[in-house]
Amino acid sequence: QVQLVESGGGLVQAGGSLRLQCAASGRAFSSYVMAWFRQAPGKEREFVASMTWSYTYYADSVKGRFTISRDNAKNTVYLQMNSLNPEDTAVYYCAATRAVLGAGRDRGQYDYWGQGTQVTVSS
Repeated sequence: QVQLVESGGGLVQAGGSLRLQCAASGRAFSSYVMAWFRQAPGKEREFVASMTWSYTYYADSVKGRFTISRDNAKNTVYLQMNSLNPEDTAVYYCAATRAVLGAGRDRGQYDYWGQGTQVTVSS
């Protein structure tokens, strides 16, 4: 079992930056593919970014602004968010899985999820 806990969300002004963290517990963290999803009010949970064995992937809406990274020694995955705008307002979730085909953009591909952290971007 893998347990994921997100943190770092909050209120930020448009154009600002925020870094989310996802702390993981469990064995073999370094072997897991990690990802970030988000869900805005009234919308479906959507893919944000993922980190597979060889590549990182980003949704078109965040490409060039967000960066996913991980520190295996700390069992932590990060999402650095720059140039935030009100459209980025959502609850952000981290997710983990043992195997992914392609970029892992489908939420059904992930076995473990955190409870989410709220990000609100004001205009």
